[in-house]
Amino acid sequence: MRQAEGIVVGLIAGFYDVQTDSGLVRTRARGVFRQKKQKPTVGDRVKIQVDEHGMSYLVEILPRLNLIGRPAVANVNHVLLVISAIEPDFSLVLLDRFLTFFAWQDVTVSLYLSKSDLANEQLLTKIMADLTYYEQIGYPFFTDWQTLEQKLPTMIAPEQIWTLAGQSGAGKSTLINHLKQGLQQETAAISTSLNRGKHTTRTVQLFSLGQGFLADTPGFSAIDLTPIKVNEVGKYFLEFKKASSKCKFRSCQHLKEPGCEVKKLVESGQIKQSRYNDYLTIRSEIEHDKLPEYLK
Repeated sequence: MRQAEGIVVGLIAGFYDVQTDSGLVRTRARGVFRQKKQKPTVGDRVKIQVDEHGMSYLVEILPRLNLIGRPAVANVNHVLLVISAIEPDFSLVLLDRFLTFFAWQDVTVSLYLSKSDLANEQLLTKIMADLTYYEQIGYPFFTDWQTLEQKLPTMIAPEQIWTLAGQSGAGKSTLINHLKQGLQQETAAISTSLNRGKHTTRTVQLFSLGQGFLADTPGFSAIDLTPIKVNEVGKYFLEFKKASSKCKFRSCQHLKEPGCEVKKLVESGQIKQSRYNDYLTIRSEIEHDKLPEYLK
């Protein structure tokens, strides 16, 4: 028997497609995974074994960096977060929730603003001002798919896994169509009555892009932040984490403590008031262990 290592790039009817150095191998998983209550998933780095009859089996899942999404992708290095200008409406609240979640998962994020051509000039000016702030604190953004299509392959390092994420209806499948020639994911019209999209992507698959992989995943419009420890929320707001080194108290929660650098910067306008408001909302959500009404 011979062994090889690779990355699971697709799941098809109980089979696992594994990209190895020698090519793509379709395998089945050994029954031992059911006994251990483990399930290989897209993005997993695995070991496969090929017997004397040429049959291949997935025999081991290597340690994961993370497991993100529904359905899940393992070992995500970078998220391209797709947010729409309209239909559904641009939302700083939702943006901050996603950014907090991915910061908690220790995953780098870049932003792509979709449907900017459908927004009026006044709205687009406001959105661009908001995104400029996010770029300054560490989240680069793109506003047209042509530029993204040109730059993205050079941004993905060897064997890195990037995944799309974002609100349903924001245009992830449409973006994938642009990025991957020949791929025709189903797209669907926005549900105007709910101001949210229909889930159109039904499977997860990794596609070779640059020197790594890009995953196409279904979007979700609400994420659960309650597993985060409430006293750690501040460190997942990048500008809060940076400013907190100047807070009077090392354990400052940026609430009513004297000498709080974060509150000082909020008052001076150097930290967006909306960011601070969303920080308080997320803290409250975690403390009460439930989603706020507007996200249900």
